[in-house]
Amino acid sequence: MGQGKTKYRVLVASSGEKIHDYFSSLLPPDEYELVCHTHNAGETRRVLLSQSVDIVIVNTPLSDEFGTQLALDLSDSIMSIMLIVKSELFERVAHQVEDCGVLTVSKPNSRQTFYGALKLLTAVSAKLAKMEKKNKSLQEKMADIRTVNRAKWLLIENLNMTENDAHHYIEKQAMDTRLSRREVAEGIIRTYDK
Repeated sequence: MGQGKTKYRVLVASSGEKIHDYFSSLLPPDEYELVCHTHNAGETRRVLLSQSVDIVIVNTPLSDEFGTQLALDLSDSIMSIMLIVKSELFERVAHQVEDCGVLTVSKPNSRQTFYGALKLLTAVSAKLAKMEKKNKSLQEKMADIRTVNRAKWLLIENLNMTENDAHHYIEKQAMDTRLSRREVAEGIIRTYDK
């Protein structure tokens, strides 16, 4: 495994212990950390409130619900989700959850198929993490722009500057004080926003 490569945190939800042991033996410890085994949907939801995981594997049926609703509920997060269902239910369940990005795998199946599905989830998880980071960066940039624009309008209103003068004033203050434009803008807002 390469330096700096992510170790993926995995939660297995299954009413039985066998699948937990199975995935414990299947997951290479240098790539995956099996953080938790839950027995039902309620326990899974509670655990996920306090622990972050990258991949959730739901072996259906769970003791308190089938598991489809749990997978659908979790699909709104950036976690990757694998739903394991009996082969006779595969098509119906896959059709129900695929639009939400949940990967469905039928059982019984080979070790190679489960490992291949897990590697697919790993790739999806890495892609989602990159997109989340990019999204966060864009949101921060938009917040910076809004803050700087608010400060410019306060300078225009209170000091009768033109928009261009206000822009240059913020830029110069940022260079002179070695602060970011946003920090300068926040100071202007504290001064003039009443």
